[in-house]
Amino acid sequence: MISSKLPNVGTTIFTTMSQLAVQTGAINLSQGFPDFNGPQALLDAVGRHVSAGHNQYAPMTGLPALRQQVAAKVARSYGVTVDADSEVTITPGATEAIFCAIHAIIRDGDEVIVFDPCYDSYEPAVELAGGRCVHVQLGASDFAIDWQKLSDALSPRTRMIIINSPHNPSGALISRAELDQLAQLIAERDIYLISDEVYEHLVFDGVAHASVLAHPALAQRAFVVSSFGKTYHVTGWKTGYVIAPPALTAELRKVHQYVNFCGVTPLQCALADFMAEHPEHVEELPAFYQAKRDLFCDLLGPSRFRFSRSAGTYFQLVDYSQIRPDLNDVDMALWLTREHGVATIPVSVFYQQPMAEQRLVRLCFAKREETLREAAEKLCAI
Repeated sequence: MISSKLPNVGTTIFTTMSQLAVQTGAINLSQGFPDFNGPQALLDAVGRHVSAGHNQYAPMTGLPALRQQVAAKVARSYGVTVDADSEVTITPGATEAIFCAIHAIIRDGDEVIVFDPCYDSYEPAVELAGGRCVHVQLGASDFAIDWQKLSDALSPRTRMIIINSPHNPSGALISRAELDQLAQLIAERDIYLISDEVYEHLVFDGVAHASVLAHPALAQRAFVVSSFGKTYHVTGWKTGYVIAPPALTAELRKVHQYVNFCGVTPLQCALADFMAEHPEHVEELPAFYQAKRDLFCDLLGPSRFRFSRSAGTYFQLVDYSQIRPDLNDVDMALWLTREHGVATIPVSVFYQQPMAEQRLVRLCFAKREETLREAAEKLCAI
């Protein structure tokens, strides 16, 4: 009998709910992906590069042209200079970047602080590296860091902290002032940071994203991870990147070269072309997704769901306590899918210890207008 290295891990809730949506014919607002295509110029570029024969291995660190475009985007977005050769690595998805960063640093007995609710890939990667996650709950209503709880969670074994802003599933943001507070808290400690910033360009209401890249004290000890899939509406391309100081990048690449070695070459070529030709895309993205958020929230206004508009990401949390307070959120998600034709994600799956009083599900609004209208109509009818 095999002794599992991940005995508590099964099929993810995202896979489960998407499969249930297909089986029931429900509108899938569960898994976080658009139901529309990426920019046509980007799609055309892929075909062009495939036909041109750009189908062999890319360099392990990523296509030079794409790494240079990432560095250029960082300079435009945050006023920060990063070295494309020694600090930028292209990876087959942000999840792989996070996995490699964890394995580059974490050793047996190390502790990694994560903030609940948190993305489900963090803890298995830590456990496979021999470490242990220490879970610190964010605020129940605002999903903000509780600094006393974080301070209490620090120990001589703390080796890494993973932060996520804009935050999945809540959409909450970490401010520059909070980054200052984090920097002060760990200044005298040998602690590294992973900053999961895959939704960096999906920040709304005129607020600027506070990137760790623009915080010198934190950037020098951080792996900053982002996603082309989220930014360019092509999640199925599974292409991301990680930026870190040269010494950390060197350690990450030692792991990365034996996990995937490199990403898909023609996709990297196409992204490099599109980024060079359309730098305005990332500047227009906040307004693009804010319009979807506002449409969806306006449509949900007459419903019995309660919510505050998401500050970032393409997710909207809704409180269903006025509808079925008798159901926990997993059962509520199943009920909504089977009985009302809308698939959602229960928020409790993002917690080590779910909050018994919470009645929240997550909806994805990265959808066409007609999809959002149809889903809202079903939800308002409950």
